[in-house]
Amino acid sequence: MTTPPDQSAEPINHDQSFKELISTFFLEFLELFVPDLAKDIEPDSIRFLPQEYFADLVEGDEKIIDLLVEVRLAEQDKTFLFHLEAQSYSESQIGRRMFYYLARLHQNYVKDIYPIVIFSFDQPFREENDTFKIEFPNRKVLEFRFHAIQLNRLNWRDYIDRSNPIAVALMSKMKIAKRDRPKVKAECLRLLVTLQLDPAKTRLISKFVDTYLRLNATEEKTFQAELDKIGATQKEAIMQVTTSWEEKGIETGIERGQRSLILRQLHRRVGSLPDSVQSQVKALSLHQLEILSEALLDFSSLNDLSNWLETEWI
Repeated sequence: MTTPPDQSAEPINHDQSFKELISTFFLEFLELFVPDLAKDIEPDSIRFLPQEYFADLVEGDEKIIDLLVEVRLAEQDKTFLFHLEAQSYSESQIGRRMFYYLARLHQNYVKDIYPIVIFSFDQPFREENDTFKIEFPNRKVLEFRFHAIQLNRLNWRDYIDRSNPIAVALMSKMKIAKRDRPKVKAECLRLLVTLQLDPAKTRLISKFVDTYLRLNATEEKTFQAELDKIGATQKEAIMQVTTSWEEKGIETGIERGQRSLILRQLHRRVGSLPDSVQSQVKALSLHQLEILSEALLDFSSLNDLSNWLETEWI
């Protein structure tokens, strides 16, 4: 699929993020959103098929299928396909495009196909179209529908008790009031540590949550307060999770070196930094770190640093 360019300072590869998450936890994805089918799928039958490239004769460019997965139901010889598209922007003709995909895939594989679109954009909030029709006054020729999962219309509170790694990750993209962002991030990470996944899968979800719930300095304070509420043991586990993917090189070398240098300079200027303040500094962008590197020359106390974080990066 084609994604419009991200306008943020640090563009996010939405397609890759969602494909990596869903392919890693495919059965869990089905258990969350297609439970009636998921319960009968043979886990050993799940097979990810090569990406399909289709020429779009309407728009004149090439389209790539996001995920195509072959599965078999228990005690049945017949296999069918799940076709999943991760859609990071609103598209008026998504129904038509999904129908074209289905027609081509059915022609290529001669198998039944279950189409799913997971809408991950923040806006608009209106319900996206999930249908493509061809009809006349006296005859309905075609009514095609795909399974639409629109995250910004799902309330994160409805998924807070799900022991499902996909729920933990996707809560970060659901309908969240601005004031609840720090709380949701804390809850996502609290649930993550209770799942006791292997380190690689834990880092994947932690990185996903951090990508889509970037907190500013004020929100970071609230986040630390939320962590304090859940107890020392879980807080320690969460802190280990959130730092592990940084240690695996998620940050660029420039950011890591700049951040480390500034933390040392701050320690010399204002003394030992509380964990909450260190977390706020670690959450700053490279541009913010550059400005802080100049501002800290005027600091004489921890209070100066706290005031700067509070007033400059709300």
